[in-house]
Amino acid sequence: MSWLLLFFAIVLEFLGTLSTKLSHGFERILPSVLMFVFYLGSMVTWNFALKKIDVSIGYAVWSGLGIAFTAVMGMLFFKEPINVSKIFFTVLIIVGVIGLSLKS
Repeated sequence: MSWLLLFFAIVLEFLGTLSTKLSHGFERILPSVLMFVFYLGSMVTWNFALKKIDVSIGYAVWSGLGIAFTAVMGMLFFKEPINVSKIFFTVLIIVGVIGLSLKS
């Protein structure tokens, strides 16, 4: 259950980051409000996940997958430049997260 909560916290953090981008520096009200809702939800959910997961593993997985999801979405939906080094290092983040998850 804790890993499911952690994954849900990652999704909420990812949605918060997308809302940050869509808010255009707080110029758009709905994405601005959603940003706070998603980040708050992520923190609360992550807090419950850490009851059974070591903080070092939980934080690495939470931040690593959040970074990877955001990088991929930036390339796909926001038309950010795609290059070999960006893909390579994003894959390294994912491999590191998988390694940490398997080790715990």
